[in-house]
Amino acid sequence: MSNDEQLLNPEPAAATESGDMASVPKTYSEPVPSAEAPAPQENYATELITTGPLSERVRVYDIKDIEKLQEVSTPQGDDRSKIYESSLRDVRKDQRILGTVVAVHESEIMVDVGFKSEGMVSRDEFAEGELPKIGDQIEVFVDVLEDENGQMILSKRKADFMRIWERIREVHNSGEIIEGHILSRIKGGMVVDVMGIDAFLPGSQIDIRPVTDFDSYVGKTLEFKIVKLNELRKNIVLSRKEILEESMKEKRNDLLSRIKVGDILTGRVKNITDFGVFIDLGGLDGLLHITDISWGRINHPREVVTIDQELTVKVIDYNQEKQRVSLGLKQLTPHPWEGIEQKYPVDSVVKGKVVNITNYGVFVELEKGVEGLIHISEISWTQHIKHPSEVFSMGDQIEAKVLGIDSTERKISLGFKQLEPDPWDTLGQNYSVGTVVKGVIKNLTPYGAYVELQEGIDGFIHVSDMSWTKKLRHPREMLRKDQEIEVKILEISKENRKISLGLKQLVEDPWPMIETLFSPNSLIEGEVARITEKFIVVNLEHDLEGIVPLGQMPKKDRKDLSKAVTVGEKMQLMVLDVNKHDKKIILSRELAIPRKPKTEVEAYMYQQTEATDKIEIPTELIAKIAESEEQAAPPAPIVETSPAEEPVKKSRTRAKKEAKPTEDGEPVSETETTTRKKTIRKVAKAETTEITPATSEEAAGKKKTRTGSKTPKKSKSTESAPSDTDKTGSTEVPEE
Repeated sequence: MSNDEQLLNPEPAAATESGDMASVPKTYSEPVPSAEAPAPQENYATELITTGPLSERVRVYDIKDIEKLQEVSTPQGDDRSKIYESSLRDVRKDQRILGTVVAVHESEIMVDVGFKSEGMVSRDEFAEGELPKIGDQIEVFVDVLEDENGQMILSKRKADFMRIWERIREVHNSGEIIEGHILSRIKGGMVVDVMGIDAFLPGSQIDIRPVTDFDSYVGKTLEFKIVKLNELRKNIVLSRKEILEESMKEKRNDLLSRIKVGDILTGRVKNITDFGVFIDLGGLDGLLHITDISWGRINHPREVVTIDQELTVKVIDYNQEKQRVSLGLKQLTPHPWEGIEQKYPVDSVVKGKVVNITNYGVFVELEKGVEGLIHISEISWTQHIKHPSEVFSMGDQIEAKVLGIDSTERKISLGFKQLEPDPWDTLGQNYSVGTVVKGVIKNLTPYGAYVELQEGIDGFIHVSDMSWTKKLRHPREMLRKDQEIEVKILEISKENRKISLGLKQLVEDPWPMIETLFSPNSLIEGEVARITEKFIVVNLEHDLEGIVPLGQMPKKDRKDLSKAVTVGEKMQLMVLDVNKHDKKIILSRELAIPRKPKTEVEAYMYQQTEATDKIEIPTELIAKIAESEEQAAPPAPIVETSPAEEPVKKSRTRAKKEAKPTEDGEPVSETETTTRKKTIRKVAKAETTEITPATSEEAAGKKKTRTGSKTPKKSKSTESAPSDTDKTGSTEVPEE
């Protein structure tokens, strides 16, 4: 029935047990007939109204009854509004609230939370077997108070999450232990279901020992402790390691109180590293170093132990302050070096395994913890071994001879070549100094060549012993590998195990003959073999080489030798020097080129058969040159000279006069004039050395001549007779 209908015709209120009727409001309505009295005859019509699954019969009033209805309802209008508003709850957004299911549809569930309209919860938030029924009370979360359609949006999943999150917060704050189910493995750890919320368990917090098989934990339900809670991101970080550490703390304290050096304990391998093994002794970890695992050589601890393996170890060191325990495994067995001299006497042949190869030798393991060294010099009597790997390989089982034992340093010296006789003991029977033998070149180096004389016996030819005449830069210029040659034995050193050989000693030394054939200043012919920036190498007869320095080439060719000459070109050369020690013949191209005399002086000099320190020029020739020079030169000023300079001035004046043009008036070229001047200077200098300087008394009596005056031009008659000025040497001819 509607509210208006109830106001017009209210039903009687149920009486309470005390019979108090004061709570029933008084309304203006017709009296309700009792069960005994007959119902009054209705004077109004009714009609059945159906809305969906609900139906209700209501009265139908006439227009004249409307005024009466308004009169009856008006006095109670304000009270009805107050009653309606008081029935509504104070519902806010993001609030967790209890509601009643009023309808279940295909896609949503309607929940009455006491708001002016019902809220809607998506059906997907409920599992298939957990759908609520109409009338069930559920806790929901107000997600949206009113959307664009005025509908309230609720969430069952968020309400459950908020309820669980509050519980998780309480567990984290109190430090309680909770259970969780490990769902899966992810990068860096595991995903754990804690009260329906996914939490993260780091790999380092799963166990006290490092975990290698994470998949073995998937599907297990274990106890955890919440170590971190992020309210903003709603992240949970768990730890199982803290629970285990707390449980083992008591065991650790008990073990630390009674442990001492020398104790033998049992533990489990917790972790394996390159440098050792960590062993769990029951709440306390000890380190078993790699050097304390075995008396023998091991490359990695995994060769001996495995993870979770139980070991019996001995405490070899304990640091109480740092709570560090050092353990040993090999200390449980006796030391293998005890009585080593009796096990492996000197000169005995032993067997072993190659366990290490270095550049200086090979380590051979005779037994666990006992190793011997075969030095690289003890591998072969004759072969030149650069590295032991040329003979041995890792893991080879070999025999060796014991050369010596040092028990203090725990070293055993072994020899491999001592298993065979020394071929150098019988070498003198087959080879002697001075004999010529055949051999095969096995190796070439920048400083020589190794020649195999017989199997295991090599000789060496130094690069200086390969040729008398050629200066080799590398032996491959004459020899090649695997070439069979004849050599001469120069020296045999049994102590150093060396044989010195010579190749050039097969022939006589040609340098005495070379010094005779190529005497200095002699002209020879050579063929250009090589051209460099500073010199030219030429091939000479008798398989010799000569060098023409850059300074011994003509001036016009010195700028670029490659353009001046070509390889294979033959040229005339002059021998300058023969150096036997450096095997060099120094030649000159410039001096070997013939020159024509440009002046009479040069022509006369070329006719001289013998060279002397003093240049002798005929007097007639000097006078003729000086006379020509005097006629061509202008009058010279008179200058004041000292007595010591008079002979020099006189010689220069006479030379100038002789250098004037001839009487015939023939012109003199500029080149001839320059050549004559040079010659005159040389002649004047030579004559000056023969003139005895005047004494001091003679020099004091000389009169000074006037300077700056011009002398009159001399006639032909006065040229032949020397004047007073020429006798005193006071006239000087200026140089142009």
